[in-house]
Amino acid sequence: MRGIELCLVHGQASRRELTRKDEGTLPWTYKITNRYWEIGKRDIIWQSFPIALLKDADLAVLMQENRNLSNYRVLLSRIYSSCKVAYWGHGKNFQSDAPTGLREKWKEFLLTRVDWWFAYTDVTVDILREAGYAEERITCLDNSIDNDGFNNDLASVSEKRLNELRTEIGAGDETKIGLFCGSLYSDKRLAYMVEAADQIRRALPDFRLLVIGDGPSASEMRAAAESRPWLKCLGVRRGLEKAEYFRLADICFNPGAVGLHVLDAFCAGIPMATTVDARHGPEIAYLKDGQNGIITEGGPENYAERIIKLLSTPAEYQRLCLGAREGAERYTLNNMVDRFVDGIEKCLMLPK
Repeated sequence: MRGIELCLVHGQASRRELTRKDEGTLPWTYKITNRYWEIGKRDIIWQSFPIALLKDADLAVLMQENRNLSNYRVLLSRIYSSCKVAYWGHGKNFQSDAPTGLREKWKEFLLTRVDWWFAYTDVTVDILREAGYAEERITCLDNSIDNDGFNNDLASVSEKRLNELRTEIGAGDETKIGLFCGSLYSDKRLAYMVEAADQIRRALPDFRLLVIGDGPSASEMRAAAESRPWLKCLGVRRGLEKAEYFRLADICFNPGAVGLHVLDAFCAGIPMATTVDARHGPEIAYLKDGQNGIITEGGPENYAERIIKLLSTPAEYQRLCLGAREGAERYTLNNMVDRFVDGIEKCLMLPK
């Protein structure tokens, strides 16, 4: 439509990434084979970027990753090639164990060595501003996913099916239900979540917590559920099955790292509850404490107290649900795609 051809190149997950069971592909992409080297807890990647594509391209958009060695070849090509180079990324590693270490300093050094930036959210834009990168060369994507299918699934869940699910988990019409949905690994603070759920259960004796997902910490959650009949581990659920539980839930639990899955809660029109000190992705910018969700400080008792208060205050709860639905209307794939295409067009118009 704008005379721009987009070629998407991707590889495959590493051995360790495969445990998250979230790899995907698209039929129209260029799929290549990544080479991985495991060094301690880190993976180093060589992604064999197709030479012909790079040679003919006017713009190469790279994921901002230190570990991708092939990125450096493309960055160096700026010296002798007319092809512009842009980053798509977070601006920093929000889950780094050493935020002031050498790896992050290297990432900071390379931060401004590109012609354009596709920033995930306003959090990334702030990082770039602080680094002195020209604001007119930044596109804030408001990173999103295609939620049309999920929205359709949510709308198709019948009251009859919701009643069946309530019976399956032993919940009454007035039972308050929490839902966790995501990969199960340490950054999700699962033990913290279970401790908070115990406290909520003492205050709201009919409370239920449902856990959707799989991952390295799945056995930890199953062990917790063995002594808690009100905690249900449901495994991986997708499509309509996933939507059914989001329709059933009153609130989305996520005391650990918040990422794109916050949009699932928004689409379902329910608030998400997280913590201020978790190692969030840049999508934490979408969650506004007291507007469309909860962001607490302190330990599990504070987390539980805020959730108990919210679930016990209907007017406040409905206000946050409205805020969540407003978030679903703003953070959409269509809006993100429009921003991405606008950014590509503006970058291509710039002199090299």
